[in-house]
Amino acid sequence: MPVPTEHPELEHLRRRLEEEEEAYARALAAVDRLATLPVDEGADATIQKELAEINSLWPAPEGPASGGLAGALRVRAREALAPVVQRQEQFNAALVRLLNAHLEDTVRLRARLRQLGGAVVEYAQRVEPVMDARDQARVATAPSDAQVLLQAFERRLVALRERVDALVALRDRLEVVSEEVRAVRAGLAAAAPPPEVARAVQREAEDSVYTAFENRFRGSREAIRARQARYVALFSGLSPVVDLGCGRGEFLELLRTAGIEARGVEGNARAVGECREKGLDVVAGDLVDFLQAQGPGSLGGVFAAQVAEHLPPPALSALLAASHRALRPGGLLVLETVNAASALAFHEVYIRDLTHERPLHPETLRFLAAAAGFGEVGVEMHSPVPEDVRLSLLPSGALPPPATKVLNENAERLNALLFAPLDYAVIARR
Repeated sequence: MPVPTEHPELEHLRRRLEEEEEAYARALAAVDRLATLPVDEGADATIQKELAEINSLWPAPEGPASGGLAGALRVRAREALAPVVQRQEQFNAALVRLLNAHLEDTVRLRARLRQLGGAVVEYAQRVEPVMDARDQARVATAPSDAQVLLQAFERRLVALRERVDALVALRDRLEVVSEEVRAVRAGLAAAAPPPEVARAVQREAEDSVYTAFENRFRGSREAIRARQARYVALFSGLSPVVDLGCGRGEFLELLRTAGIEARGVEGNARAVGECREKGLDVVAGDLVDFLQAQGPGSLGGVFAAQVAEHLPPPALSALLAASHRALRPGGLLVLETVNAASALAFHEVYIRDLTHERPLHPETLRFLAAAAGFGEVGVEMHSPVPEDVRLSLLPSGALPPPATKVLNENAERLNALLFAPLDYAVIARR
């Protein structure tokens, strides 16, 4: 339906919407290209061939029984073991080729996702001014024509949004698969007997799922380093420092840069391997067992970020007691965790992670640290909620002064309950 010429603003809007239809078509084509994801028959045949070779080589035949006579029998034993070693090497090589083929497929999928991301971002940048134009059309002298066009545009935008939601799920799965591939490749590179390799590979593959979850929701390595940099100066002159649940090793890297001796302990096998690849001193094991194995007064500092909420109450109490025992006089304990006193942090951060054991109110963790024997215990709030998320206060003169005062006081109470800082740290001195 043509827009009447006596309404120049609507005529301009019609031309803009025609341009947006073309932009929509380009974005939709990019989404459809990614959604179809054509199968590479050649790659599939290669994977099937490698799988057949692995199946034919595994399990390896039994080698000769241990023991035997000395001297000449040792030579015969080595000759008998040669086929076993050769078959194991062939199996490892075939498995590596299979993983390489799988990784190439993953890289191709990621490239497609980047193409889609660029198209969607470009389209979103064009959508914002059109939304402003829609609002202007609603107050124009002939709004019906513009409304018809905008409703058609909104229907197409909803369809595009549905496709993007499906691709977000695909991105999450690709993140998990990528971590699994890296975990298996790292396990195969270990110089260990085949049964130990198998156990290590299985453990790293299982842990890689949580590693992918942290990559998706906790933040990038750069973001974590930026958040944890505030704690480095607290440990100056307190070597050695132990990072409990060190994860990917961001805080250990910060301490190394600052010249502070430190080591980490981590239960996630995939994270331990990643830290060791960076040259960090990290051991795999239980956090409490590690602390209890340290000599009394042997540590200058204990640090744990986003760990306390993963521990059941008995384990948390044991960790605090073991930290107090292992720290020398003047030593420092820093425990950072999710602020359960913030409704936003509880609903958007805490309950998202299935491995969280129990929320910890700041006063609860402060009390437990004091009960463990720490003399100086304080709480610092971190990660404040942006002002544009918090409830706004009424400006002076908006309402009669008594009403403005009551409404603003209520808004501040709600802000303190709903939008308190997302994290806090208990800082305790031995």
